[in-house]
Amino acid sequence: MGAFLDKPQTEKQSSNGAGNGLRFAVSTMQGWRVDMEDAHVTLPCLSGIMKAWSFFAVFDGHAGPRASKYCASHLLTQIISVPPFSSSRSRQELRSGELSSEAVVRGIQRGFLQVDADLREALTDGGKSSTWMDHSGTTAVTLLVSPRHLYFVNCGDSRAVLYRDGEPYLVTEDHKPNNPQERQRIESAGSSVLIHRVNGALAVSRALGDFDYKNVDGKAPTEQPVSPEPEVYALERSPADDFAILACDGIWDVMSNEELGAFVHTRLQSLSSLESICEQLLDTCLQKGSRDNMTALLICFSNPEVSLPDVPGCKEADTDGET
Repeated sequence: MGAFLDKPQTEKQSSNGAGNGLRFAVSTMQGWRVDMEDAHVTLPCLSGIMKAWSFFAVFDGHAGPRASKYCASHLLTQIISVPPFSSSRSRQELRSGELSSEAVVRGIQRGFLQVDADLREALTDGGKSSTWMDHSGTTAVTLLVSPRHLYFVNCGDSRAVLYRDGEPYLVTEDHKPNNPQERQRIESAGSSVLIHRVNGALAVSRALGDFDYKNVDGKAPTEQPVSPEPEVYALERSPADDFAILACDGIWDVMSNEELGAFVHTRLQSLSSLESICEQLLDTCLQKGSRDNMTALLICFSNPEVSLPDVPGCKEADTDGET
C-alpha cells in the first residue's frame, strides 16, 4: 500500500547490540515509499526475573505508521502481563527458563489478542468514537528467546527464518488471503478474496489493527476476515543455531530464504560488523527491485543455552515505537 517517490530514500537507520550470548543488528530504509511505516524492537535482555530472556520484533505497517509504532511499544508488555508470565507460581520457572513451551505459546497468543484489543480502543479515542481515527494495520514477526527455547511468532506476511549449519531450518508461514486455510476463514466471515487480497484491497489475511476488516457480528476476533491470531513456532535451542533473520516483505519479495542465508553466511566469514551486513542487504534488495519500506534484523547465536549466573551485560536495547 502507499504511493511512491520519484526516487528512493536510501538513507539507513542502523543499530547493533549484544546480550545473553546473542549479537544483533538492524537496519531500515524508507526506499521508494512516500512514508516509512516499519517499526522494530531489539531487547537483548529483558528486565527482572526475565533478564535471561531476549525479544526482537519487526512490524510492517500499512495505511500509516500508527499501528506499527503502537505495537512496537506495547506488544511485549502485553505478552508478559498475561499468564503464565504474570503468574507468581511461574516466577522461578521464568528465571530458569524451565517454563513449559506450551504455556509460553499460550501467553504469546493471549498477548497478541490483547494488544489488538487495546489498539482498537486507542484508535477510537478510548471507545468514545464510533468511527476509526486511523485505518492503519501492521504485520508482526517476533522472536522471544529463553535460556532453552526459541519462540518465532508471525502474524501477517513478514517472515522469520532460522538458519542452522548455514541452511534454512525453520521458516514462518506468510499469511496471505489466497492460502486455503486463510481463504476459508475470510469467506466464512462473509468477505471475499479478489486478486489475492481481502475484498480486493488488503494483501494480508492476519494483522494487528486493520479494524475495517474486523467488524463481523457474531464472530470472535480470530474468526474475522483479518485475524490478529499469531502463529507460534517453539523449538529447543541447539549448538547448530547459526543466525536468524526477521524482515518485512520488502526483503523477502526479492530474495529467497536460501539466497538470503547464503548472503549473510558468506559475509559473516569476512565482516565483523553485523550492521554492515544488514545495510548491504538493504542495498542489494533495492538493486533487485524492492519498492517497499525495508527492515532487516539479524540475530547471531553464540551460545545454545544461557544460565542465569553467566548472563553478560546488555547494550543497545532499542524500541522503535511510540509510548
